[in-house]
Amino acid sequence: MPPPTVSLSDRRKVATRRAPAAPKDAAARAHTAGRRDALTALYESDFGMRTALAVLERRVAAGDMAEETLVWSRPLLEVVEANRPQIDAAIERLATAFPLATMARIDRSLLRCGLGEVIHSRTAAPTEAIAAWTSLARTYSGEPARKLVNGVLGTALREVAATAEIDGGSNS
Repeated sequence: MPPPTVSLSDRRKVATRRAPAAPKDAAARAHTAGRRDALTALYESDFGMRTALAVLERRVAAGDMAEETLVWSRPLLEVVEANRPQIDAAIERLATAFPLATMARIDRSLLRCGLGEVIHSRTAAPTEAIAAWTSLARTYSGEPARKLVNGVLGTALREVAATAEIDGGSNS
């Protein structure tokens, strides 16, 4: 049986489907890598052996990650660990169909990091942070998690914005 032939137009369609480009400037690449490092450290800590910051420090000492990304990952993990009760309560409230205790560890870690950055951190614009965490969710957990992360983070951002308007813009 001869191999199937593929038309030129089909080959062009396949050739034009590309993964999103990596950020072009070094700072954006470092920020993306910092988010990824924070996510993997928080995920590993969810197994109960070490805190996320201890995991991060161990990985730096072992040479598993670049020290430049610590500028982004360490403050994010500090925010997540300091605000974990509020972050977990927000997840319970915003993702009612997915109880926190039964949620996959990677999805829990994605939501915790994402909410930590969107609500409690000022390192990036909230819409940029939502896009970044949605992309990481797609990479590490798949399309359903991408939708979950996008929905929860978007709703949380709208709630924060509404609260800021009610309070007269004094949201700190």
